[in-house]
Amino acid sequence: MHRRDFIKVIGCSAAVWPLAAHAQQPERMRRIGLLLSEAAEDSEGQARVAAFVQALQRLGWTDGRNVQIDTRWGSADSDRYRKYAAELVALAPDVILATTTPTVAALQQATRTVPIVFAAVIDPVGAGFVSNLAQPGGNTTGFALYEYGISGKWLALLKEIAPNVTRAAIVRDPSNASGIGQLGAIQAVAPSLGIELTPLDVRDESELERAVTLFARKPNGGIIITASPTARVNRQKVIALVAQHRLPTVYPFRYFVTDGGLVCYGPNVIEQYRLAADYVSRILKGEKPAEMPVQAPTKYELLINLKTAKALGLTVPPTLLARADEVIE
Repeated sequence: MHRRDFIKVIGCSAAVWPLAAHAQQPERMRRIGLLLSEAAEDSEGQARVAAFVQALQRLGWTDGRNVQIDTRWGSADSDRYRKYAAELVALAPDVILATTTPTVAALQQATRTVPIVFAAVIDPVGAGFVSNLAQPGGNTTGFALYEYGISGKWLALLKEIAPNVTRAAIVRDPSNASGIGQLGAIQAVAPSLGIELTPLDVRDESELERAVTLFARKPNGGIIITASPTARVNRQKVIALVAQHRLPTVYPFRYFVTDGGLVCYGPNVIEQYRLAADYVSRILKGEKPAEMPVQAPTKYELLINLKTAKALGLTVPPTLLARADEVIE
């Protein structure tokens, strides 16, 4: 090889080497935190995380390849929420997904800079998480669960499926701020339905058992389970307890009914986790939570468990069955 040709070969190789080196550089790893209100072994919580992770993958984000997902399970424990919120913020994530009102509150106490996307939160404006739904401001946005007005429909549904009910216990967690709004909406419609209300403040399983057992001593009673992490974590106990006392019960979400509850009316929560993945992806690509509107559900589901109705001696009206999105037999 002539000297001039040798120099050309070397020169071309030197030009190619930087390009090859650049192409071989690994994709930058991003970090996502998950703060969940459920226990790690909760099937509903696992389904929500799976829906979120699968939606992320469809958007091009794969755990272990270009994102690292750090998950913390709160188990409906306010102390754990605060502890895990601080842990996740210390990991310096690019964005955190939070579920339900108490976890978002804990995260906002821990940071005002790390982007937060929430799912399954009731009244985020009233809770102080965002300035307004269209322009959230700050570091937080996400998906609202429903307006308080839907809670009044639970009482109407109870009267429709169990016409003999004249007393209704409203089970709520007093540590969950949204419980006040849910109770208020139910109180607003109670007089027109001729139903006497009894709020039951329940923080754990033992309080639940005492309160429901006491309420069940008088006849013509029914139960409304308001949305809270405590109710979700203890749902198997709730379902067994109201069945034991033969109390018709209305729930806020479908997983109560698929687990044996009587009837529910509410949004598809798992769908919010799929939608949340899109918001997380957009933030990873540079969008700001302050400019991303809070979204509300567009569809609510009515589920009825006929097996449970039969066990309670209830005949579900044909008009109610016709409106149901799903009937479990």
